[in-house]
Amino acid sequence: MESVARQDGNGAVDEVLAALVTPEGSTDPYPLYDRLRAIGPAAAAADGTLVVSGYEACSAVLRDRRLRKAPERVLTAAGHQDWMERPSLRLMFGSILLLNPPVHTRLRRLVSAAFTARRVAELRPAVERIVAAACDQLAGDSDLAGGSDFVAGFAFPVPVNVIGELLGIPAADRPQFQQLVTAWAQVLEILSPLAVERADEAATAITDYLADLAAERRARPAGDLISAMTEAAGDDRLTGEELVTMAALLLAAGFETTTGLLSNGLVALLAHPGEAARLRAEPELAEPAAEELLRYDSPVQILFGRSAPEALEIGGLPLAAGQRVTTLLGAANRDPAAFSEPDRLILDRTGPPPLSFGGGIHYCLGAPLARVEAQVAFPALLTRFPRLALAGPPVPRPGIALHGHAHLPVSTR
Repeated sequence: MESVARQDGNGAVDEVLAALVTPEGSTDPYPLYDRLRAIGPAAAAADGTLVVSGYEACSAVLRDRRLRKAPERVLTAAGHQDWMERPSLRLMFGSILLLNPPVHTRLRRLVSAAFTARRVAELRPAVERIVAAACDQLAGDSDLAGGSDFVAGFAFPVPVNVIGELLGIPAADRPQFQQLVTAWAQVLEILSPLAVERADEAATAITDYLADLAAERRARPAGDLISAMTEAAGDDRLTGEELVTMAALLLAAGFETTTGLLSNGLVALLAHPGEAARLRAEPELAEPAAEELLRYDSPVQILFGRSAPEALEIGGLPLAAGQRVTTLLGAANRDPAAFSEPDRLILDRTGPPPLSFGGGIHYCLGAPLARVEAQVAFPALLTRFPRLALAGPPVPRPGIALHGHAHLPVSTR
């Protein structure tokens, strides 16, 4: 690939980035991504950060092992020199999400076995049972005036029960994590003092709960993932803080992004009734449909925190030593150089895979599980509720890094 980096001589990149964090821009970022790609598949913002929006360029950046995660630079620049003393920042930015090898390699290896194709296949019956129960709940809620909230009634309980079952969190304890994880995840969006204060309270509650659960599993193993992590021995033994941090990240990633996938996907299907009818009539489309829904409106839009440890070149992109790199996954997934008619939903689309789960050593651990949830959920919803429709305007969740809905009123009748 030829060099595609562009210098932002007129502030156009910064103008688009500023627009992205507005309510309008975060709700529908795709016209803004078009403007970025018109500048070039990668362009430098005024502070020197390389903003990558093209598919090929994003793919190259995500897979290059030479780039390093450097969250401390982001946090220090945002005025959080004390970030190691803040529960929310320490819990998020001390996780494998933002760690480098060899620490990242060791910690990821300890949980990778939980997300193998075989293990995920074994979980499919549980996913089907959880989806069926959520459909029953949604049907009952729709008898209420004004319909039901798809997020509260389906898009949240399905993934939180799936990841809760995998980790070993008792069913009665799972509902509390919707507000807790959403508050904690705000540190990925904005690092204002108020946001961090609220996130600290949530992170402390999550940490305390998981520490108590881990202690209980050490005393009485239950065959779940937390039990397995407490039983690891030798060089693979996790410290208490490592175990809690890992469990918290798996919990958050296991439902926060999948909630976005389910709500975004439903909105896309309802906006394209012809494609929804195809999926209802052709359940074999479930696998490619899940990929297309991931591409069309990715639940993760932006990845940040990577930087070049030295001057290097990645796929034709020249990077200076210390230069930060931000990848816009949502923009890459709508790149017309990679996808024909990228703004159309085409459930049997062929071509390159979406970049919604990242790539390289930081590729999302839970991607196979999220795919199964989508493959089970959407055909079940469309079959069970042939008249499923919006009952009011969707309410987007705030922020741009994680993309989804806070509320989604629907009618099933």
